[in-house]
Amino acid sequence: MYKNAIVRLPCRRIKFGLTSSDLGKPDYKKALDQHSKYVESLHFLGLDVKILPENDLFPDSTFIEDVALCTPEFAVITNPGAVSRRGEIDGVRQVLEEFYKNIEEIRDPGTLESGDVLKAGDLFIGISGRTNNEGADQLTGFLNKYGMTASKVELKKMLHLKSGVSFLENNIMLVSGEFTCKSEFAGFKRIKIVAEERYAANSLLINGKVLVPEGFPRTRKMIERAGHETIVLDVSEFRKVDGGLSCLSLRF
Repeated sequence: MYKNAIVRLPCRRIKFGLTSSDLGKPDYKKALDQHSKYVESLHFLGLDVKILPENDLFPDSTFIEDVALCTPEFAVITNPGAVSRRGEIDGVRQVLEEFYKNIEEIRDPGTLESGDVLKAGDLFIGISGRTNNEGADQLTGFLNKYGMTASKVELKKMLHLKSGVSFLENNIMLVSGEFTCKSEFAGFKRIKIVAEERYAANSLLINGKVLVPEGFPRTRKMIERAGHETIVLDVSEFRKVDGGLSCLSLRF
């Protein structure tokens, strides 16, 4: 059960965020409204939410999950693979020190973004354009230090591991695209998401309920048939800059 979350408000320059989509530029005011409803949902699910101010120096900074990893025992400050996002880690240690005594840090030449880290019992670390083998090895070393383990998953097409995979309770995993047949996930009950709804693979289990992006009814019905209550949230403005539900918070 999660007790806390950390979020960062979207900034006015969010329209300049990194993106591979052709959905247009995000609207700042709509992004603020959607973010507010996201925070309301976290409160509803029982989390205390620390809201960090917007950072206009970094258009992607609202996607706070990528710059840190929070586990029950320790936290990790990452080293983003996107060079333009490296400065987002400034001040993160000070925030995490309010909650953690043990804080580790990924160092060059390792790169890691937590969008590539999936907690599913043990951890899976995606090797992507943003997370390299050195970064994954550093994280694995930290995890081993605290009695945890991890394995790597190679990505060929998707931005982050969690762009196409989400873990639910009862050994159930949402999978899409290149992950539908990955041998690393063979031990899970896989809900395979159709191509036109692949964005909904980034749904988010929090304290027994699943946040699902608006506009993907088939995926929502499959999640509900698997026994999970859903909460639908509009995150259209964040999708325009390659962001999803998990990206918008650190949860622990």
